[in-house]
Amino acid sequence: MSGNEARVQAVHTITNRELMPPKAPARLEDIWAENVFDLPKMKASLPKAVFKSIKNTIVTGQTLDPSAADAVATAMRDWAMSKGALYYAHVFYPMTNLTAEKHDGFISVQGDGTVISEFSGKVLVQGEPDGSSFPNGGIRDTFEARGYTGWDVTSPAYIMDTDNGSTLCIPTVFVSWTGEALDKKVPLLRSISAMGKAAKKVLNLLGHTDVAPVNSSCGAEQEYFLVDANFVSQRPDLMLAGRTLFGKSPAKGQEFDDHYFGAIPERVQVFMQDVETTLYKLGIPAKTRHNEVAPGQFEIAPFFEAANVASDHQQLLMTVLRHTAKKHGFTCLLHEKPFAGINGSGKHVNWSVGNATQGNLLDPGDSPHDNAQFLVFCGAVIRGVHKYGPLMRAAIATASNDHRLGANEAPPAIMSVYLGSQLEEVFEQIKTGTVKESTQKGVMDLGVDVLPHLTKDAGDRNRTSPFAFTGNRFEFRAVGSSQSVSGPLIVLNTMLADSLEWVGNRLESELGKGLDLNTAIVTVLKEVMEEHGAVIFGGNGYSEEWHKMAVEERGLSNLPTTADALPMLKTDEVADLFKKTGVLTPVELESRFEVYAEQYILSIEVESKLVISMAETMIYPAAVEYLSKLSSTITSLSGLGINFEKATAQTIADLAGSLVEATAELKAALKHHDFATTEDHMTYCAKTIRPLMDKVRGVADALEGHIADSFWPLPTYQEMLFIK
Repeated sequence: MSGNEARVQAVHTITNRELMPPKAPARLEDIWAENVFDLPKMKASLPKAVFKSIKNTIVTGQTLDPSAADAVATAMRDWAMSKGALYYAHVFYPMTNLTAEKHDGFISVQGDGTVISEFSGKVLVQGEPDGSSFPNGGIRDTFEARGYTGWDVTSPAYIMDTDNGSTLCIPTVFVSWTGEALDKKVPLLRSISAMGKAAKKVLNLLGHTDVAPVNSSCGAEQEYFLVDANFVSQRPDLMLAGRTLFGKSPAKGQEFDDHYFGAIPERVQVFMQDVETTLYKLGIPAKTRHNEVAPGQFEIAPFFEAANVASDHQQLLMTVLRHTAKKHGFTCLLHEKPFAGINGSGKHVNWSVGNATQGNLLDPGDSPHDNAQFLVFCGAVIRGVHKYGPLMRAAIATASNDHRLGANEAPPAIMSVYLGSQLEEVFEQIKTGTVKESTQKGVMDLGVDVLPHLTKDAGDRNRTSPFAFTGNRFEFRAVGSSQSVSGPLIVLNTMLADSLEWVGNRLESELGKGLDLNTAIVTVLKEVMEEHGAVIFGGNGYSEEWHKMAVEERGLSNLPTTADALPMLKTDEVADLFKKTGVLTPVELESRFEVYAEQYILSIEVESKLVISMAETMIYPAAVEYLSKLSSTITSLSGLGINFEKATAQTIADLAGSLVEATAELKAALKHHDFATTEDHMTYCAKTIRPLMDKVRGVADALEGHIADSFWPLPTYQEMLFIK
């Protein structure tokens, strides 16, 4: 079947597809967390003393009592088997942005050949997957294969149901035989601990004697595209790279803003409901769903959760989206830029800190100028972003995210803080040494009696800011849609831990001079604004004026590509930060640079090989075939005395020649492998390989605009984006 025939067949299949019938929605109360071994289920199945011990570990961070493991393992196994699970899996999160799991059966063979179900506390607490094939950045040699998983009691076990059976999944950490973290969970837990200790010190200085453990919270908005699987099967680039490496923009894209928050297509809504049912059974609080800006793009957003659990749930959410999409005949694309010319996808990480006794520490209340606790913690965030902005950029640096950062759809690569007019005014007052007032909320009268008066917030929002305050939290908007949220959370928690430690030390110093608490707070925050206020920006982050001002006048870093950003992990300042907070050792930090750099290089090399392959085996043959058809037609008509327009044939011939030349240039560039450093290799990929890939694409997309549709082998943007 020719390329075009396959496209036609795909369109026919899709447009004549029978929708998967929506399931009758179950009552939320009946299905909520039914597949989670949570505290209520533990309480019902564990001895009272064991349950109390486990609860204390989960709620207060108390050290896990090893003697409780056997009782928990037995109860967990019995519950899982009652749900139909015959296997369990230690689930962990290697440095790939993906989830890994090793499945083992509950089966134990006895001496007489019979079997029993068995799951001991020892097996629950520790596993041993092969660690040799996971990225480690040089921590271990390939032949050194031992790695350990360790039970994370703070994140609940759950049942993952599939059409092929059910599995008990146990969230774990993953470390090497030599003790270094090979995953994203260990440093995340360390960062939470470091931030919590520093926050408690500050809260004590603010006069609080009863301080519950402080944790960070996260609510990650997930954007994604849905494309029919019939189209994806004909696009090698989507299958292997997750994005289209070729494709001419359709006549209509997102210009009319008609997709954003529009009516959800029926087939997509059935998919969404299926996703949400699965998520609710897993205890994942999905709250919001809607059409996003680009055609074929959608979003799902959960409630806030504790950072570690939110991170695990985010990984689960991506898994559920992909698996459920297959059931509905879709492919879920989590790549940051699967289609050129329209908006890409992000994962806005809403981040805050708080505890059970003082509440949300980033909640300004109705009078933020009087809320010393909020001002101190917000000031610490401002200092952290200014000092460690390059580290924040490195935390969201990937080959795929480079496509969207700085475009008219996503924040720029310059890290700045948006506070809103109300808070910006307050901190400007602090800079002068006095805090008197702040703008209050208002009421909007819409001039129509039947409409209610609406509350008007004290400040607007800024969608061009990479790190914006949005009422009672900060929104890290530059995070990529395919990323694990653990990396950004680790950086945010760690930089806040450092800033809170600094604030605490400065407050102690000022109080030691005899200043009262309020005066000491204003003195310290005034110093924050004088030294770090340059990071606050409330204007248009896309403008050329801001880019120039940020770098030349404010001294902020502009790191447009991953090749520019990842070397920030090797700076002394970043190494000192992670070492003194205990979040990452120098060896672990170095390994992460090597892993992420390798992923960047490999991503671009895989894409470039795909560009060459598709250009040579799909696009060029289509051009030659159509050109041959045109030539034959021209010759035939000329013999009949009919003049035929030849310009199109000449254009196609010229473009086909340019395609061959550009592809050859890219092939030659890929053969260069003599690099002194990893940084040089990344720069070569960013500055040489990527532009050459774009050059091939430019010619190919031009060809698509001249070749008859009946000869074009690839599903088009118009088909993939608009046919559902």
